[in-house]
Amino acid sequence: MTDGFPAPVAVANAPLAATVTRVAELAGKMGRDLNKVFDLRRLSEASGVPTDVIRALLDGRTAVEPCLQTRFLQRLDLLRRTRLKPNGRRYTQQEIADGAGMSRQQAGALINGDRRPTMEHCDAIQRFFGVHAGFLTAHDAEALTDALQRTEQQLLQDYAVRARETVPAPAASTGDPLARLLQNHGVRGIAWRAAQLPSDKHRDKVTEWLDMLLESVKPNE
Repeated sequence: MTDGFPAPVAVANAPLAATVTRVAELAGKMGRDLNKVFDLRRLSEASGVPTDVIRALLDGRTAVEPCLQTRFLQRLDLLRRTRLKPNGRRYTQQEIADGAGMSRQQAGALINGDRRPTMEHCDAIQRFFGVHAGFLTAHDAEALTDALQRTEQQLLQDYAVRARETVPAPAASTGDPLARLLQNHGVRGIAWRAAQLPSDKHRDKVTEWLDMLLESVKPNE
């Protein structure tokens, strides 16, 4: 760990390492502070993974993977501490029960660890707190990867907006084919759609297609 930011090569989990590398490179291009991009507290709230586990994963160390119920209890506790009511107070067991469509006894047993959660319980609680599917159940490395991919999507949107704003307006009006491509199809839209793809292999295909398209619209020399 260097100044709070992990060197991407240190990350042992392959999908996580690839995501860390992409996010770090993109943030670097945009001049973003990497310590803020990889802020442990922010990533913990976004993923549900404890900060010490995130630090270990980003350092390339092996973190002990908790069982499903332990993971559920850790992340439910985090939700109750960080997703508060408008008045700043925690949701009560009764409010969680009402919002998740279960009895107060069921909610209390789940919160206290006296009952193992079903996928239906997890889905209902995730909907109540407004978090994505799998927040309460995904393995730590997978959850962290997902959170960083959402960071990547936001950076891509910001980067695309910046790129679009730098396209000279006169170029588009004088028939520059590259400017027309950016104007007609939108860098932001392309970047956003590419970020939704499930793997690097799919994103590489988009890059290959764009390279071919850009080559085809280059002006004749």
